[in-house]
Amino acid sequence: MTHLIRRTAAWLLLSTVASVVHAQGGAGERRVASDVAFLASDRLEGRFTGSNGAREASAYIADAFKRAGLTPGVNGAWFQEFPVSPNAPALHGTGLGAEGGLTGRNVVAVLPGRDPVLRAEAVVIGAHYDHLGNGTFGARDSASRGQIHNGADDNASGTATLLEAARILRDKPPRRTVVFVAFAGEELGLLGSDAYVKHAILPIDRTVAMINLDMVGRLREGRLMALGAETAVEFPALLDSLNRSAGFQLRASGDGYGASDHQSFYLAKRPVIHLFTDLHEDYHRPSDDTETLNTAGMARIAQFTADLARAIADRPTPLTLVDRPRPTPVAGGGGYGTWLGTIPDMTGGGPGVRLSGVSRGSPAETAGIQAGDVLLRIGTHDVPDLQAMTNALRAHKPGDTVAVVVRRGERLDTLRTVLGRRGG
Repeated sequence: MTHLIRRTAAWLLLSTVASVVHAQGGAGERRVASDVAFLASDRLEGRFTGSNGAREASAYIADAFKRAGLTPGVNGAWFQEFPVSPNAPALHGTGLGAEGGLTGRNVVAVLPGRDPVLRAEAVVIGAHYDHLGNGTFGARDSASRGQIHNGADDNASGTATLLEAARILRDKPPRRTVVFVAFAGEELGLLGSDAYVKHAILPIDRTVAMINLDMVGRLREGRLMALGAETAVEFPALLDSLNRSAGFQLRASGDGYGASDHQSFYLAKRPVIHLFTDLHEDYHRPSDDTETLNTAGMARIAQFTADLARAIADRPTPLTLVDRPRPTPVAGGGGYGTWLGTIPDMTGGGPGVRLSGVSRGSPAETAGIQAGDVLLRIGTHDVPDLQAMTNALRAHKPGDTVAVVVRRGERLDTLRTVLGRRGG
């Protein structure tokens, strides 16, 4: 009887633990939730590149890589430092870094490949961990300057997902080496990824592909974008094959250009994929906080990232690059910080970018653009997809007056607005 009571008590205890684990999600979800909670906490004060909060974040990331059993990537150290000039265009007029400039710090870890020949080549998985600090630079609302911008989705989500992908891959290393990089300086103009490409751990021409995790914390109805899917001949079929078991509403399209770290690698003629769960109203606002994240979705994306990296790393031959010319800005353009204020939804079919809303006080709102509109054209640039929309905005500068063509129901409307400055 005593034995039976003990067995019954043990069974009840295990059942209770299993119920709690189920209620809180699996181990992967718990890990990403813990990581993102720290990285997006007020304690780190928005992780502005070169700040004390960013240094604390980099130390946390390095410790997580160490605990995952990875190898330091920079001559036995975790950190790859690079200078940020106080004259950097993104810092103009902010006063940030005026006393001697700033120092950015990438965190680099290596999982050596198991094939004695292919291990000399690498797949890079990256995510930027920096954000806007107190919003002096880059905030979408001038009224929010001085408030901590925690950047939970942008990009604590990508960093936490990067760490989880590293843990998954560590259990069974693929044939090629995998290099994990948490980049600094992305918000200042892709500075960390540019520094890595120029001083890659393995020669950049031995990097067979780069997977970028930027804003992957808002998985909604399973919708996941794989931008850059047109940078390698093999990517569409590979992504489709992997997604048969992953089960995302996957939209795979686009070249390798865009305002995130994958572009630095594509400019070096490397195939790239940018995984992304879309923009939202909290982008570059203090409201981008942890309670808005889908941590179960992040865990799913971590597994998908690991599967994608493994599939690329285990290929007997490299991918076939599709090298497209960089979009040419119009005269006087090049507006990295040009802002329209539309919030893409991407749930509808193309061509065009369906909008889930517009930002308060934005040029889009002033023009009368509404949720549900499908954006077709900005100025002289057609907008068949999100990448084309980014290119169209970058071809203009703040202050330009443009005509914006939208489809509203069965009607086409042409609306005029003056483009703003991101954070202005």
